[in-house]
Amino acid sequence: MGAAWDWTTGVLDWGVSNWSYPGEPDRGILPRLTEHMRLAYLSILIGLALAVPLGLACVRWKPLYPPVLTGVNVLYAVPSIALFFLMLPYTGFSDWTAVVPLALYTLVILLPNVVDGLRQVPDHVRQAAVAMGFGPLRRLVFVEMPVAVPVIIAGLRVASVATISMVSVASLVGLGGLGQLILSEGFRRQFDAPIVVGVLLTVLLAFVTDALLVLAQRRLTPWARGDDAGGGSGRDRRAAARASAKAAAARAGAGTPDADRTTPAER
Repeated sequence: MGAAWDWTTGVLDWGVSNWSYPGEPDRGILPRLTEHMRLAYLSILIGLALAVPLGLACVRWKPLYPPVLTGVNVLYAVPSIALFFLMLPYTGFSDWTAVVPLALYTLVILLPNVVDGLRQVPDHVRQAAVAMGFGPLRRLVFVEMPVAVPVIIAGLRVASVATISMVSVASLVGLGGLGQLILSEGFRRQFDAPIVVGVLLTVLLAFVTDALLVLAQRRLTPWARGDDAGGGSGRDRRAAARASAKAAAARAGAGTPDADRTTPAER
């Protein structure tokens, strides 16, 4: 018991004493954590920015989806270490050496969720939006995307946790944020404290990111706040999604001449 306590206090003392160095901004735990967050969040945002328009194209032109999905799955099969080293001649030791492969891996997870989320929008909801005078872009923003948000964020949660953990591998090419604590200062020096601190901060960052995404989903889908996460029958969730889409369409169309129109189903 005494040895375990001494080990724990030693790890805590190392973490506190090496948290940051005011005179050396590139040294310490805080700069590694900041780098880890920058690489992970930039990769996630780029992956999402690619997945949404690509998913829209796959929904509009259905024959496009199988070859696109096969292509991104083939990319996912390539080891991350190999992609990092393949990027080095073109990007050097910059953030893009890690960001480009990580964004591609994120795209693999997000693309099916974007497609599935948009495909689950009921046809009669789209028709109601058209009857209210919504154009394609307005229908997408105010009707289709709100219904697809839960599925997209579900994929975003998985992609975020996976990306945050994979950033550490980039330490093999001189990046990696907290991975440098784990590999460079921990395993190579046979020192436990950097390993424990790096792993704990990585896990904590993943938990915080996942919690923020859950909060974002609750804000974007207020109609689902009364349901437990993953609870309720599929029929109930679909009914709630249809009701929310109609409400979003009605709010978006309020104040326009077309908003007063009624569909045959509503008469």
